[in-house]
Amino acid sequence: MKKPWEITGPCSDPEYRSAVPMATEYRRFCPATAPAKACIPTSEPETVFDIKYYTRDRRRSRPPVRRTVIRKADVERIMAAKTFGPDDFPKVYLTERVEEDYDARGGGYQK
Repeated sequence: MKKPWEITGPCSDPEYRSAVPMATEYRRFCPATAPAKACIPTSEPETVFDIKYYTRDRRRSRPPVRRTVIRKADVERIMAAKTFGPDDFPKVYLTERVEEDYDARGGGYQK
């Protein structure tokens, strides 16, 4: 048996209560002999408890993904009909004349 001042941790607190239940507190009744029956609504179809998984699965309630198969002939026909304008391409990055500093050491480049 330890002396009270040698006990450390949460059990050294005077208000500490052991979390391990006693044998009489562990299971008050056997699962097969429950004192009260579970009440499950079964009289009306909209209140029937549905235990099936797939009715609650949100992944199956989404519409299916539409896939289109495009063959090479279809792509060639689409590209022949498509016309490109200047707005279909990105703007040129440089819009002004670039001024270079020719007086920089090494022509502006580092060695």
